[in-house]
Amino acid sequence: MSAEQVSGLCEQLVKAVTVIMDPASTQRYRLEALKFCEEFKEKCPICVPCGLKLAEKTQTAIVRHFGLQILEHVVKYRWNNMPRLEKVYLKNNVMGLISSGTQSILEEESHIKDVLSRIVVEMIKREWPQHWPDMLKELDTLSKQGETQTELVMFILLRLAEDVVTFQTLPTQRRRDIQQTLTQNMEKIFSFLLTALQQNVSKYRLMVGAPQEQEVLTTPQKTDLAQEPKAQANCRVGIAALNTLAGYIDWVALSHITADNCKLLEMLCLLLNEPELQVGAAECLLIAVSRKGKLEDRKPLMVLFGDVAMHCILSAAQTADGEGLVEKHYVFLKRLCQVLCALGSQLCALLGSDCNVETPANFGKYLESFLAFTTHPSQFLRSSTQITWGALFRHEVLSRDPLLLAVVPKYLRASMTNLVKVGFPSKADSPSCEYSRFDFDSDEDFNAFFNSFRAQQGEVMRMACRLDPLTGFQMAGEWLKYQLTAPLDTGPTNSKTGEGLCSIFSPSFAQWDAMTFFSESVISQVFRTMDKDEIPVNDGIDLLQLVLNFETKDPLILSCVLTNVSALFPFVTYRPEYLPQVLSKLFASVTFEVVEESKAPRTRAVKNVRRHACSSIIKMCRDYPQLVLPNFEMLYNHVKQLLSNELLLTQMEKCALMEALVLISNQFKDYERQKAFLEELMAPVAGLWLSPEMQRVLSDPEAFISYVGADSKNADPVLEDPSGLNRSRISFCVYTILGVVKRARWPAATEEAKAGGFFLGYLPSGTPMYRNPCTEQVLKLFDNLLALIRTHNNLYMPEMVARLGDTFAKALDMLEVEKNAILGLPQPLLELYDSPVYKTVLERMQGFFCTLYDNCFHILGNAGPSMQQDFYTVEGLATQLLSSAFNNLNNIPDYRLRPMLRVFVKPLVLSCPAEYYETLVCPMLGPLFTYLHMRLSQKWQVINQRNMLCEDDAADDNPESQEMLEEQLVRLLTREVMDLATVCCVSKKGVEQNTTAAVDGDDDEAMATEVTPPANAELTELGKCLMKQEDVCTAVLITAYTSLSWKDTLSCQRTTTQLCWPLLKQVLPGNLLPDAVSWFFTSVLKGLQVHGQHDGCMAALVHLAFQIYEALRPRYGELKAVMEQIPDIQLESLEQFDSKLLNPTLQKVTDKRRKDHFKRLISGCIGKPIGEQFRKEVHIRNLPSLFKKVKPSLETDVLENEDGEGFNVLFEP
Repeated sequence: MSAEQVSGLCEQLVKAVTVIMDPASTQRYRLEALKFCEEFKEKCPICVPCGLKLAEKTQTAIVRHFGLQILEHVVKYRWNNMPRLEKVYLKNNVMGLISSGTQSILEEESHIKDVLSRIVVEMIKREWPQHWPDMLKELDTLSKQGETQTELVMFILLRLAEDVVTFQTLPTQRRRDIQQTLTQNMEKIFSFLLTALQQNVSKYRLMVGAPQEQEVLTTPQKTDLAQEPKAQANCRVGIAALNTLAGYIDWVALSHITADNCKLLEMLCLLLNEPELQVGAAECLLIAVSRKGKLEDRKPLMVLFGDVAMHCILSAAQTADGEGLVEKHYVFLKRLCQVLCALGSQLCALLGSDCNVETPANFGKYLESFLAFTTHPSQFLRSSTQITWGALFRHEVLSRDPLLLAVVPKYLRASMTNLVKVGFPSKADSPSCEYSRFDFDSDEDFNAFFNSFRAQQGEVMRMACRLDPLTGFQMAGEWLKYQLTAPLDTGPTNSKTGEGLCSIFSPSFAQWDAMTFFSESVISQVFRTMDKDEIPVNDGIDLLQLVLNFETKDPLILSCVLTNVSALFPFVTYRPEYLPQVLSKLFASVTFEVVEESKAPRTRAVKNVRRHACSSIIKMCRDYPQLVLPNFEMLYNHVKQLLSNELLLTQMEKCALMEALVLISNQFKDYERQKAFLEELMAPVAGLWLSPEMQRVLSDPEAFISYVGADSKNADPVLEDPSGLNRSRISFCVYTILGVVKRARWPAATEEAKAGGFFLGYLPSGTPMYRNPCTEQVLKLFDNLLALIRTHNNLYMPEMVARLGDTFAKALDMLEVEKNAILGLPQPLLELYDSPVYKTVLERMQGFFCTLYDNCFHILGNAGPSMQQDFYTVEGLATQLLSSAFNNLNNIPDYRLRPMLRVFVKPLVLSCPAEYYETLVCPMLGPLFTYLHMRLSQKWQVINQRNMLCEDDAADDNPESQEMLEEQLVRLLTREVMDLATVCCVSKKGVEQNTTAAVDGDDDEAMATEVTPPANAELTELGKCLMKQEDVCTAVLITAYTSLSWKDTLSCQRTTTQLCWPLLKQVLPGNLLPDAVSWFFTSVLKGLQVHGQHDGCMAALVHLAFQIYEALRPRYGELKAVMEQIPDIQLESLEQFDSKLLNPTLQKVTDKRRKDHFKRLISGCIGKPIGEQFRKEVHIRNLPSLFKKVKPSLETDVLENEDGEGFNVLFEP
């Protein structure tokens, strides 16, 4: 190899690199240049001299970077085949580049420094410590040359820690060797890092004229201009030292962090006031304070509660905050806040343990500074403190500390401000807005954050109030009184609900909303924590009276008022005479309108108030039935009066009120009286539902379409909808049946049930049998309900869809809201409250069909738990359900099939006693599972074909958003089906397990194979019953195993861990056909091909394949034939595995070792993420063992000992 050759090649390479990086190059020219460079790296025998020549200081930065990339490529991909002398030559030259081959620290490009440090780390990963024992000494020597070299050494140490410990990007044995050697030398490394940090910071301070050490806190004077570059160089090394420390503090022994009286922590605290270094110092401090480990080892961290540390942290926070909103300072404040949070967590862990830690003297100062973060304008900082407040308030020792108790009122006072929803990034009505623009991309983003922040605050406030319930209650009372008298401020945004009303952005609503949340959280604790005789009943009742007397026409404010009524309602249990007033207030709100007799559609806000009032009544009747029972007649008359006007309430509101009555009637505890009441209550429904006209409409799809007005051609949404009343009558009947089935119950206590005439005796299994007073009424209406379900299913037949009017052609489609929910699209905030509930007649029709469909299935789902044996023994129930609910499933869309499985089939199956499995559940589930398997297989086939077709061939009439929606629906339906199969077949105890991959700290090969389903995942009685029936058994097994290769990770992981093995285990004793066994095994391997890139799925599937192979290989030689077809399988290794498996007398290897061996065998079919599929493999060879002689195992590469130099030192110092 001559110098001319090298020069000539280098010239060509420089030209090629220039072409690649020149924006003006044509694509063809650039591709040719790229190809030339890549081929050179792959094939040229003189890469090293060329790379070194291109990396010289005289070249441009781009060319130098390319030269260094060539050297990196050589080390990564050619190292194993390089002669020893060439390795030494390359290593010496690279160390020479660090020594004198780079520009000075301030001039050198960061990407050059990065690639240079990468080359050294790649060599270390291959040769240290066995063949390069003096590596650390060499780095130390280099660092003595100056700042430029010291910084590069820092980069090398950081990169090494990241590769070996954080990302673990090298084989196990090499990783262990390097990590253990690092650990042995950690004292030296830490001493080196600390010395570098200390020296450079001192020099930097001297240059900039800052006072030393303790007096750091004053402002530095100006630097002499000549000294500026020198100072900057020292500062750079300081930053690099902090970054490198951050890479080590996370995992080294805690003793290194706390050595020398916590010298490191002290330095970090002092650096918090050094503007250039403070972020790095805070980062290191945070990692140190967040360390887990033995409590005893963590004890020294309490030094951070000392005077110096506290002073540094607080003064740094004040300075950073005092300089206004600058991104750098804000990031620093966030870190400091996290440091204080972590410090609080350490204190909670250590105090009260066996470590003899006492409450720190500065605890009060700590709480004050922590409170300052809780009252900071940034909503993000406020929210960051909540978890730690919760831990402090919950702590058994600290929660009794007078200092903490003194902070409770201050915390609650701060929460009163923090609960007010301000700070939307698009607005400028609060100091928080400016900070939100840093933290959130949009108002929707902020809104989602704020809602979870508020929920978190609610938790913490409740904890605070357990410590001091009375103070919280008094604050809530003051705030409530203030809001009741404050004038209304609607703000600039006008509400569409009406003139002068609040929108959700109005200042008044924001205050009401916050106050309501506060009082709800706080008042509940009064009843939970105070003794009965201490509860401030008079004050509570006074507040309740004020709220009841408050009148408003604003729906948003009224909604808050109703919540306050509910929050204060427990006081009525002490003064029942106030109940009628509460009921009047709630009933007045049930019929709330902004403008009386208005024909305009109600907005969401108005609908919410009415719904809110109804649910408050239901809640009251559910939680305090004994209290309401004496007022039953008054309640009943109120409801009758409201029901008498057909147009006054929506069907849902009518039924909510009827549900409340049913709940109270459960308190009669007298079967005959309750039955008579329910008969009277349901008489209007029965009259309507059983009338000949309704019977005709419910059983004939054409008559039904016409009756509900879906065949109308009229397109004007303003005109009164002529069939609206017909639809509401059907809805009313269905809602009522659902309400009664859901709410009517026998007394919980067996004695009361016997006394009231509800008890019927015991089932053979010993389960008590009760009769429900609603059974007779509901079963009378049952035939027509099934007819309606059958008709509704038949509406999806093409000929019926064709009969829908032009306006209603899409009446059976999903509502936009449903689509957005499935696609995960957020709703625009204002629209949630201000727009009408249904904007068009079509939307109203869609809403009708959707709700009707869901409610019918809710009735069937609730019928079993409600009517028990009376329902399960209905004659021919299975046949009736098959011919109605499961009729015309082929045409039913996925979005309707999902709720059917979830709200009807699943509850029915779960509540059915074993006595009726044979007569009801098996005859129903057999055909259902067979059908579902066929349907899902077809759907996934379409999706897979669609993915394989090129985009050009895709039909334009099915836009991408529609395809995404369809695909997501298939995923959700798949999950629903697999969930149903799991619920039917596998007992719950096997499901309560963590399915995420357990990371084995010591062994990355087996990192993800440790996810094993619990051994006790057994089949339920129903599962066994289903598996006895051949058609059901086949359908469930085939669905479970086919689903493993459908592209839905969640479904695959759940099915693999919970369902597949228990099902297969059940059929093992029988005679399985060899083809079937091969098919099961192949299905799992196919699953690995599709999902192998996801650790959790991969681990579960490998475990399942291992179970199947171990259990079935002795009986079925065919499995070996399947294994032999796996790409790149090592046949010797397979023979070895097989012989051990088939010969029980051979020593048994541990389960983990056998599984690891198996995983290596099948690695050829484990799918990889797309980023890794075409990546060139890096092979790092193991070096001679540092510690013990390892027996070479057959399947690992035997160490090549080229030229007999394997055990010699490769790089002499």
